[in-house]
Order: sequence, then C-alpha cells, then structure tokens
Amino acid sequence: MKKINKDMSRDKIRKLKDIPNIGKAIEKKILLLGIREPDDLIGRDPYRMYIDLCDVTGKEHDPCILDVFISAVRFMEGGPPILWWEFTKERKERLGTKLLERR
Repeated sequence: MKKINKDMSRDKIRKLKDIPNIGKAIEKKILLLGIREPDDLIGRDPYRMYIDLCDVTGKEHDPCILDVFISAVRFMEGGPPILWWEFTKERKERLGTKLLERR
C-alpha cells in the first residue's frame, strides 16, 4: 500500500502512478480507459470510469476500484490527498446495494 503524503502537491504529479492511491495495477486499469496523463482525470466522472472499465474488460470489478477512481479524480481536481477507503462511505451512500447500471 502506497503511503499518502498529506503535503503532496498536484504540480509534482507527472505520471498516473504519482497520484495518491494509484499503483501499477490501478494505472493499468486507467490506461484501458484511454486516460494517459494525470490531468486527463480532471472533469471525469469516476462512476462512469468504473462502468467503462467493466465494459472494456467484460467483467465486474471490485467496487473498491471505484473508491480509488473517486480519490484520484478528486485529488486531480484540487482535493486533498485522501486514502481511497475514505470514499467507501460516499460510494455506498450514493449507490446503496445496487450495482451500477451500464449505459
């Protein structure tokens, strides 16, 4: 698990793996979505990213990946670096027990 540096600054982010909570495995998933640069996350809908990932790979992924997507997008849009699991409550409140609908 990658440690979160609370003083991390977006201006030092050069690669996807530089973003808090993004390691090699998540980077590969993000690349499957056509996202190549950290700034490409700005304005993205992390819920849509999760649906698109499931569509591209043809399988349902652990919903924790959605939490990581939320953390990455929020960070790149100006939020503080936060551990991905702190977004689990938000995801569960928004989605409840239902699966995301693919459109």
